[in-house]
Amino acid sequence: MNEPAANIIKYGQFSFGLTAKEPIILPAYKGSTLRGGFGYAFKRVVCAIRDKDCQDCILKEKCVYSYVFETPPPSDTKIMRKYTSAPHPFIIEPPPEKRRGYKPGDEINFGLTLIGRAIDYLPYFIYTFDELGKLGIGKGKAKYELKEVRCDGKQIYDAETKTLKSFDISTLELSHLIPSLRIGNKEGSKNPTLEKGGKGGFLKLSFLTPTRILYDGHLTLDLEFHILIRNLLRRLSLLSYFHCNSDPSEWDFKGIIEQSKEIKGKSQNLKWYDWERYSGRQETRLKIGGFVGEITFEGELEPFMPFIKAGEVLHIGKGTGFGLGKYRIVRDSER
Repeated sequence: MNEPAANIIKYGQFSFGLTAKEPIILPAYKGSTLRGGFGYAFKRVVCAIRDKDCQDCILKEKCVYSYVFETPPPSDTKIMRKYTSAPHPFIIEPPPEKRRGYKPGDEINFGLTLIGRAIDYLPYFIYTFDELGKLGIGKGKAKYELKEVRCDGKQIYDAETKTLKSFDISTLELSHLIPSLRIGNKEGSKNPTLEKGGKGGFLKLSFLTPTRILYDGHLTLDLEFHILIRNLLRRLSLLSYFHCNSDPSEWDFKGIIEQSKEIKGKSQNLKWYDWERYSGRQETRLKIGGFVGEITFEGELEPFMPFIKAGEVLHIGKGTGFGLGKYRIVRDSER
């Protein structure tokens, strides 16, 4: 790998606008259809050796498909040596409505977040979703047309010109936004932002899509604050390392997790939501569940807000490529 850069996560958020050309039937939760269809079309578009698994392919460390969907850790990786793949560098955010039927001419809009180096591959995503429209999606493989792609409200691609305009990239500067992770902590100095005292506050989060958070090897519904922070820490550090050429080895994971245990839950209204997706690899339907709903925490929350705000953009838990783990900060204030 190249020399690590500053602890920065770059990302781009895009909105894709589709128009149905035929009647389209989609499930209530459309993340699986969009992610599954994209994966199938993407492999058709870019894969040079389609009859091999990525882990057995000699091209895996240079292949766009392998990077986006499998993300093999580099041979000289310092972390995740026991894992075969790193977190995906993309998030597909399906339409929030549960509508299932679309008539010809109806619009379907979904979001796409690309992280780090994956931003350079936006043209591949656009071309693939355009090709997927010709292959068809949903029940009966109905056709659609990719009409436009927008970034920050500005049209950067349209079906007529088929040209991609410049767009802005956003950043999360971790060394600035997360002072509790600064190197000084490792030398025994206390971080002033983690000192007790001062006013407490409360934080209300609304989980909008099924959220699958693991703790002690099990999916959890009883979401304690330290579990939330553990998962955010892990996701942010891995995304920054594998996709943004940053080095999180100096982050004070232990210190921030210990402090997070001081935050208590005030109220919880989470419920389990089951949904199904079809796995082309396993040729079967898989039942997948996660929690949705609202939860409120109370305590000295200010030092942890950069994690929470980053999670709003980058989601949390397993299955983020399908749009899972999306939440919104409903309320953040002092008592």
